Amino acid sequence: MTLLNRKHRTIDEAIAAIPHGASIMVGGFGSPGTPFALIDELLAQGQRDLTLIKNDANEPGIGVGKLIAAGRVHRLITSHIGLNRDAIAAMNRGELEVELFPQGLLAEKIRSAGAGHHAFITDIGQGTEIAGKRREIELDGRTWGIEPALYSDFALVHAERADRYGNLIYRATASNFNPLMAMAANTVIAQTYRVDEPGSLPPEAIHTPCAFVSQVVEVARDTSEQGRRAHVG
Repeated sequence: MTLLNRKHRTIDEAIAAIPHGASIMVGGFGSPGTPFALIDELLAQGQRDLTLIKNDANEPGIGVGKLIAAGRVHRLITSHIGLNRDAIAAMNRGELEVELFPQGLLAEKIRSAGAGHHAFITDIGQGTEIAGKRREIELDGRTWGIEPALYSDFALVHAERADRYGNLIYRATASNFNPLMAMAANTVIAQTYRVDEPGSLPPEAIHTPCAFVSQVVEVARDTSEQGRRAHVG
């Protein structure tokens, strides 16, 4: 395999590397920026006992909602699940473990991991259920909580364009959690509508440099309602 092609994979090859029980970050804020093609392939291949880290649980029958309804997800780390009745029902039945964080705190946990920090201090949620059992520290006359960073085995991200080195460009607000997650996972699989030759992307337009991307999968632009919502920005 040549240097230029070593990151370019078919979708089945890329997803086949994910084992049962893996922890997976999934980009997206609702539908925009969600890597629907990668999620559908994960559903088709049958990986189970997954830990998913996503801003939300999508909606029933869409994105990670399909994985939850199929019983493939053991644990969900998220900021809200209110739009997915299947996720709420599974949680209430004890079939899905849900760990909720305020959205900004979830983003910072992921960002800190990508920046190489093991934890950070915060006063968000101090004295409430949000703080849980996190350790505390006294600094400058105040009490702060020590919040662990959040890593994962894999990240599935959605980009508008890429090159064969793995440089990524996102479209407007469809970027959302994707750049952060691409820095916080051991293996990053990016789906994109277009894979260009190296050197063809304007350097100043690149949002995620190739150093963070493990594999690039080119997918057809989905013209369905689900696909339209994925790349709207």
